[in-house]
Amino acid sequence: MEVSGHEHRPAAPGTRPPADTSDVVVLGGGAAGLSLAHRLTGTDGLTVTVVEPPDGPLRPAERTWCYWDRGGGDLDDVVCASWPVLRVHGADGRDVTVDPAPFTYRMVRSTAFEQHVHGLLDRSPGGRLLRATADSVHDGPGGAVVRCTLPTGRPLHLRARHVFDSRPPRALPPARTRLLQHFRGWFVRTDTERFDPRVADLMDFRVPQPAHGLAFGYVLPLAPDRALVEYTEFSRAALTADAYEAALGHYCRDVLGLGAFTVERTEQGVIPMTDARFPRRTGKAVFRIGTAGGATRPATGYTFAAVQRQSRAVAAALRDGHGTVPAPHGWRALAMDAVLLRALDTGRIDGPDFFTGLFRHVPPQRLLRFLDGATSPLEEWGIGLRTPVLPMLRTALELPFLPRRTHPLSRNGENHR
Repeated sequence: MEVSGHEHRPAAPGTRPPADTSDVVVLGGGAAGLSLAHRLTGTDGLTVTVVEPPDGPLRPAERTWCYWDRGGGDLDDVVCASWPVLRVHGADGRDVTVDPAPFTYRMVRSTAFEQHVHGLLDRSPGGRLLRATADSVHDGPGGAVVRCTLPTGRPLHLRARHVFDSRPPRALPPARTRLLQHFRGWFVRTDTERFDPRVADLMDFRVPQPAHGLAFGYVLPLAPDRALVEYTEFSRAALTADAYEAALGHYCRDVLGLGAFTVERTEQGVIPMTDARFPRRTGKAVFRIGTAGGATRPATGYTFAAVQRQSRAVAAALRDGHGTVPAPHGWRALAMDAVLLRALDTGRIDGPDFFTGLFRHVPPQRLLRFLDGATSPLEEWGIGLRTPVLPMLRTALELPFLPRRTHPLSRNGENHR
């Protein structure tokens, strides 16, 4: 995808365009918007305005974003925890523990990332943070125009050569399959040491499984007596708050055996898992990024790593002045995810057995690269042979004949993985 038909011409040294004009406007201060701003603030001569909602109901609560990386990256300053060992518990109670070195699983809290990026914007000669409500965006002379409303109620028109919009779409594009990954998490503190701070439990299937889809626990230890503990489902509809609380209580007390504990904070979210085709361009100078631009991996919900790749590509393209922005995920990854989503939705495969089997039989480094879309066709063929071949093949053969339908969009959460 071409970034722009306009050549980027940096501002002359010592000059700055008017306050309502920038080279780039980034809409939204979630993972995608902050990540892109983070990459762009170091670009000499580039003026960047980030538009975030003012304090109030439009500003999301603090969130957790996780990803795996080799370490030593430019997010080290905001990583608040990491785990060198990963574990999956099968529904039969047997666990699979793997060391994916050189990868580690890493956590970023949105508040720390936000403060870091805001500091970069404040120190950058061309950076600017604007608290306003973005009402609309459309192409205009030489780029695009964003119509905003300031907290005082005064309207403001921002003009930019490029606009990158990370706001949630009003509706999901038509899809053959749509599931939700929905979850509620407790930050717990136990009376005694119950957690191993080196080990992250990515999926714990020792919980009652729903009639449709799958469910698992998720445990990220922060100290021997503190952890983020979540209950997650892949299914067609989210649960009530009472149902999440009951599931979390059962998991903490009956499965993990935590004993006495205190819930210090909670977080909750909903991630669309769909084979919809997300448009990454809505105008000559207007682009969608993050989940709105298809960065969420359809079969897992993982987004943060794809957002980093997308942000690096956009920043490089803007520096070059004539680059392209690749899709967040390759066509092979999306095709395989579409098959897996359909197979899960129809019940042709057993979700807990499927995911546990991957961790049991695929080398961990290769599996993590596969989940990030970084494996070769030969590696993917070998991984495919470790899955239920006949149900997956039957699903792959029927997919081209299935219609794409519009599904309602749930808006009560944001992805964090």
